[in-house]
Amino acid sequence: MELISVSQFAQQHNLSERTVRNWCASGKINGVVLVGKTWSIPADAPLPRRGKSKVNPLLKYLREEKDSKISGGIYHRTQVDMTYNSNHIEGSRLTHEQTRYIFETNTIGITDESINVDDIVETTNHFRCIDLIIDRAEEKLSEPFIKELHRILKAGTSDSRKSWFNVGEYKKLANEVGGSATCPPEEVHARMKALLSSYNAKTPKSLEDIIDLHQKFEAIHPFQDGNGRVGRLVMFKECLSNGIVPFIITEELILFYYRGLREWGHVNGYLMDTCLSAQDSYKAILNYFRIKY
Repeated sequence: MELISVSQFAQQHNLSERTVRNWCASGKINGVVLVGKTWSIPADAPLPRRGKSKVNPLLKYLREEKDSKISGGIYHRTQVDMTYNSNHIEGSRLTHEQTRYIFETNTIGITDESINVDDIVETTNHFRCIDLIIDRAEEKLSEPFIKELHRILKAGTSDSRKSWFNVGEYKKLANEVGGSATCPPEEVHARMKALLSSYNAKTPKSLEDIIDLHQKFEAIHPFQDGNGRVGRLVMFKECLSNGIVPFIITEELILFYYRGLREWGHVNGYLMDTCLSAQDSYKAILNYFRIKY
């Protein structure tokens, strides 16, 4: 865990050092350490909440339905649709119906075809990842949080038994995405740190900021595998965190999504339009469940 000084934390969040010291002394910042008369603060520590924080209606419904184990609502629909589509993009052969069946019954159901065990494991793991982003939606995005998503997603898979794979940590071996070079393993931490520092400094955050974060994350490709799913989970979380209607990249949008990622920085409209189309589809679901946005 990286620790920074009161001065650095104050500068990072545009605060006075006196305010930060008061927060440290009153226990309002988690994980602070007092050495002599000097406070050290975790670099990714979230700011204390001021007054009554407003939870957006969608996040409120997702949390209530998750905690109450309510079936057939927006939480149920989001879990199945997002898990099926995100896994399908990465090559999972499970159908939407099989994904739904796993979520509802924790079984695969009757099938005439052989099924890859990793597809099943990663499906159940993805459900847990969605729970994590719902529970911790307002938390400041950090490297440990992103690594935790990867650890959950790949836990128990055949990849997790490979010594070089590094589940829950950044890649050890160079990799490509779509035939294009990505960030060398030795540069990943510095690149991720710079990306998150730049992103977290933006207030408020727009949909374009979140999509820009996603494209840059995928270009770095920090993990050996699972980058696409982790990246889309992060996008969903950040939309929830910033009161923006989230979205799910569905099967019919895959080719447009890939083109948008490739062209970002040249023609941003490709990826923006794709994500806005996906957002319209999610809005239609919210309208069905009569959830305001």
